[in-house]
Amino acid sequence: MPHGSCALALFVKAPTAGTSKTRIVPPLTLAEAAQLSICFLRDTSDIIAAVASNDSVRAVAVYTPIGAESVFDGLLSDSFSLVPQRGESFGDKLSYAVQDLLAMGYESLCLINSDSPTLPPELLAKAVAALSRAGDRVVIGAAEDGGYYLIGLKQPHPQLFEEIEWSTANVLSQTIERAGEIGLDVEVLPSWFDVDDAETLGRLCGEMFGRNARPTQDDNMRAYHAPFTRAYLSRLIESEGRERIWPNGNSGPDEH
Repeated sequence: MPHGSCALALFVKAPTAGTSKTRIVPPLTLAEAAQLSICFLRDTSDIIAAVASNDSVRAVAVYTPIGAESVFDGLLSDSFSLVPQRGESFGDKLSYAVQDLLAMGYESLCLINSDSPTLPPELLAKAVAALSRAGDRVVIGAAEDGGYYLIGLKQPHPQLFEEIEWSTANVLSQTIERAGEIGLDVEVLPSWFDVDDAETLGRLCGEMFGRNARPTQDDNMRAYHAPFTRAYLSRLIESEGRERIWPNGNSGPDEH
């Protein structure tokens, strides 16, 4: 690996009906949720590929299940390498992914979820820049639901993934608490939102098709346009009306 290389690692499972984005069923069907998951994967991987455009930053997909490698053909750009997940619990999978990527020769890494298709690429660039500075630290992209959309490290710190109440609003605060217990510097990136239920699906539609753009904490930071997700949601809304997936919307795609 080049000196100072950073892995931008998309943490993902193969999208299949019945296992993907099930918290958005309803209003979506199982098949629609799986298709939306594919769109999220394509958009998020494009965000990563845009930032990982030089030898010092590499695109990786840390995937599950083993044996599903062919599923990602055509969903990820050729710049991505595949690394299988291992471990039983979610915390173990994250911790092992950190260990595995560092063992491959990367000097730092970011584990990134695939639930934020409009995540500004600037946030990934900020994470890479923070990890390039001298000194050990953890970089955390705060999700608005109390979790995180990204965690970046330079050394394996398994304590960060122990005794965490995963899938709750306590994930971010407990992770920062663990970092304090081991004396690890913490850098928190501007917050963004995950799309994991009907409410946040409606918010995503509002961000894409509503009259008012989502404000950000940084005037130079704009939501990624997420073309795959936008096109798919637009087709659903135009074919069936917005009431099913975006009942509180203030405009349709053709009005934006």
